[in-house]
Amino acid sequence: MREVFAGMPWWVKWVAVPLLALFVFGGVITSILGALISLVFKLLLFVGLVGGLVLLVKKFSGRGAKSSSSGEW
Repeated sequence: MREVFAGMPWWVKWVAVPLLALFVFGGVITSILGALISLVFKLLLFVGLVGGLVLLVKKFSGRGAKSSSSGEW
């Protein structure tokens, strides 16, 4: 591979080839990034909702009323 680019100018290696790669694989890169961002957003939303649910349950369950059995929630 080095022999192919050996006689080429610098702008072919550092400008033209990356632009061609973005043109050809741009849709794939965009869809992968979109899926990752969507996954992170959903994960953060899930963590926030579970945290809110835990706080609501603790608030309305009555902290002073403890059950006799230690195995119960």
